[in-house]
Amino acid sequence: MPKRPLLQFTGKSIYCAQAEVHIDPWIPVDRAIITHAHSDHARWGSKHYLAHKDSESILRLRLGSDISLQTVEYGEKFLINGVTFSLHPAGHIIGSAQIRVEYKDEVWVASGDYKLEDDGFAAPFEPVKCNVFITESTFGLPIYKWQPQKEIFSEIDNWFAQNRKEDKASILMGYSLGKMQRILKGIQLPDEPIFAHGAIYVLNEKLREAGHDLPELTLVTKETDKKLFRGALVLAPPSVDSSTWIRKFNPYSLGYCSGWMALRGAKNRRAVDQGFILSDHVDWPDLNTAVVESGAEKVYVTHGYTSIFSRWLNENGIDAGEVTTMYGTEEETEGQGAEGLGQREEGQGAMEDGTSGLKAV
Repeated sequence: MPKRPLLQFTGKSIYCAQAEVHIDPWIPVDRAIITHAHSDHARWGSKHYLAHKDSESILRLRLGSDISLQTVEYGEKFLINGVTFSLHPAGHIIGSAQIRVEYKDEVWVASGDYKLEDDGFAAPFEPVKCNVFITESTFGLPIYKWQPQKEIFSEIDNWFAQNRKEDKASILMGYSLGKMQRILKGIQLPDEPIFAHGAIYVLNEKLREAGHDLPELTLVTKETDKKLFRGALVLAPPSVDSSTWIRKFNPYSLGYCSGWMALRGAKNRRAVDQGFILSDHVDWPDLNTAVVESGAEKVYVTHGYTSIFSRWLNENGIDAGEVTTMYGTEEETEGQGAEGLGQREEGQGAMEDGTSGLKAV
C-alpha cells in the first residue's frame, strides 16, 4: 500500500490525517491551524483554532470574540496524535506563520503567505528546513521584482509632501491588515492627525490595544470637519475608490499600494493618481530563494501562478507540482473590497461614514 502523504490537499484544506488537523481550512472543521488572519486563510465556523499569539486580537475581531482559540509562540512545539507541529515567522503580516509538521522523521512546511523583506512590524521570515515545502506563488513570474521598501516609502513621502503644497488630501489605499501597518511604520508620519476609514481604524485600535507600537489614528465620520482634510493623510481600503465616501475629501490625490501596480495599466484601470508597488507577498527572486533555502526535495505550489512556477522549478531540477486551493490573491482581496471583516463592515454604511465596523463585530 502506498504511503499516505503527511499533508494532503482536500476539498476542505491542507489536511494532516494523522493528527486530524486542518491548515487554513476554507470550510468549517473541528480543528484548524491558521497561518495568518487574512480572511481567505482564517474563515469563520471551525470548532477550535490555533494560531500565533500576535494573531489573536484580529482573529477574535473577525471570527468572534468567543471562538475557541489556542495561541503559541514562534518555535513552540506542540504534539497532536504523535505529530509535532510548530509555527515559524512568515514575514507576511503581524502574527503570520509557516506551519512546520513533523512525523516519523518526515518534515513538511506549509508557508501560508510570506515575504522575505523585513517590514519592521511583522516578525521577519525565517527559512525552515524540510522534506516538502508548500509555497504560495501569488507573484510567481519573473516580471515581479520589488524595489527596496525604503524607496517606495520615499515615493509616498514625496507624493504626500507635494499634495500638501497643493492643499490636497492624500488618500492612500491599501489592504487594512498588513499593508497599512507596514506603511505607518515606514513613512515619515505627519505631525497633524492621520485620518482613517473605519475598516483601518478598527484594526489599528485592536492592534494598539494588544500592545503593538502603532500611531493613533483619527476616525473619519460624517461629523468630521471637511476643512481638516486639506493637506492631510487619509488611509483607506481599496474599495473606497468606487464609493460615495471618497467625495468628502475634494480636492484630493488618490494613491494605491499594491504589488499589482507593477503591471502596465493597473494604475489606469483603478483610476488612481499614483501607484506604489508595495506587496506583502514574496516576489520572484525571493520566491526562488525561499524554495532553495528550505532544502525541500519536493515542492507544492499553491495559489497564484502555480503552473508557471512549478514548471520553472521542474526545469531547474527541483521536483514540483501545482495544487488547487481556495486561497485568494492580493488582487482578489484588495481589488474587490474583501477587507476581512466581510460584508458586515464593507457595506454601504461603512462606505458612507467609516463607523459601521465599530458596531458590526
